[in-house]
Amino acid sequence: MKLSIEPGALAILTAVSDCLSGQKVKAYLVGGFIRDALLERATADIDIALAADALELAPKIADALGGKFVPLDKQNRICRVVVMDKKAPSGGRWQLDFTSFEDSIEQDLSRRDFTIDAIAVALEEVSREDFTAIDPFGGQADLRNKVIRAVAETAFEDDAVRLLRAARLAAELGFSLDEPTGALVKSQSQLIADVAGERLREELVRLLTVPHPERFLPHLDELGLITALFPELAGTKGVEQPREHSWNVFDHSLQTVIAVDFLLHQGSWPYASDEVLAVVPWSEALAEHFNREVGGGSSRRSLLKLAALLHDICKPETKAVGEDGRTHFLEHAKLGAAAAADILARLRFSGKEAKLVEIVINYHMRPGQMSQQGLPTQRAIYRYFRDTDEAGIDILFLSLADHLATRGPNLDMAGWTEHARMVEYVLEKHFEQQKLVEPVRLVDGHDLINIFGLSPGPALGEILEAVREAQASGELSDRQEALDYIRQRLATEKTLC
Repeated sequence: MKLSIEPGALAILTAVSDCLSGQKVKAYLVGGFIRDALLERATADIDIALAADALELAPKIADALGGKFVPLDKQNRICRVVVMDKKAPSGGRWQLDFTSFEDSIEQDLSRRDFTIDAIAVALEEVSREDFTAIDPFGGQADLRNKVIRAVAETAFEDDAVRLLRAARLAAELGFSLDEPTGALVKSQSQLIADVAGERLREELVRLLTVPHPERFLPHLDELGLITALFPELAGTKGVEQPREHSWNVFDHSLQTVIAVDFLLHQGSWPYASDEVLAVVPWSEALAEHFNREVGGGSSRRSLLKLAALLHDICKPETKAVGEDGRTHFLEHAKLGAAAAADILARLRFSGKEAKLVEIVINYHMRPGQMSQQGLPTQRAIYRYFRDTDEAGIDILFLSLADHLATRGPNLDMAGWTEHARMVEYVLEKHFEQQKLVEPVRLVDGHDLINIFGLSPGPALGEILEAVREAQASGELSDRQEALDYIRQRLATEKTLC
């Protein structure tokens, strides 16, 4: 196989090689970088194994490259050098991870996770066409055969995060787990419970960015990894729902994730024709919205898929049959939002990421409640976005995905078109309201104090919010109308008193 290394990475590697040449240190490119180079995939993550103390040498390399040195694991002599470069793929920086080995590179490779990551090339040979790949476990053959195979039976016992990494690599590369490795993952999936949240988050975020979840999400469940990662979801398995639902709570949750990616133009929906997607609003602005990074590699798109997976997590504990004989799940959204916040905290997601998922789940029923009949009013739309803040658009698309994952193969096209039209209308009016309200503030707190003699306090905020709502709904267009509105409101309140 041929090493495909793009010029920017080659320049970085040449600089590292030059820095180490005077130290007479043997260095090898290993792991994911070699794997991706053999697959002709661009990557900014470079793994280098040193026959020396990485913690001692890496700071000198960082200085030579003008980068930043970051110690990761002092006990195991693992560290990182980050070099900012706008030309680097995906993220504008090169990330060089350095590890140390004492015996031989073959012994080092034997301790790695999968055969496709247990290939090494001497650093000084990377630019040669006649390079020698050190491949003691047949990793190149597995790359050709598109197989993920554990280096050793103890691979997952040695480091349980590899359980999730196996599934993530298979999803990213379009590979499959070989039978013994799949059996190992399935039998040892519960070991994930002992992995630090930060490490699980990193693998999960990368998995959530992979398009076409319909291709790997069911297999992830078969391996036992979904409920191992989210034990709270185990209780949703087999929980039946009202007759309009095609799936139980757990399977509905998986289908909702798949539907989200379909609606965001990155996946497919097996029960839909082109007509189903054609009626859903889409634009460059919406694509940009969902691609926007929230933090640490997560985007609105990936976090919406996470919210979709967890949105009905509290249905089992809220399930009840009413006097009308229908099944209800009262307050499952509110309780589910709190449960999701706890899960994301456990997995060490940032407060901003957790808050977005929490709001999406808490209000995921709201779009269907905005109007009892026909399209919602301007005021209802304003209040919806006021309450949901920046998550309003995300929730609208979750409501559509929820609809698809409810009806499945029994989708009624008329009802679907009506729902999609409502979402399009709400988005259209929301963008119009933003143009009306954001650039122009008709009155402020000083006006309420100086003109109407009001005292500072919560009442001022309530009046200003009422003015903004009336402005957004098109009832007020200038300052004088706003002042007249306030005057009438105060007079009415005085009369009622």
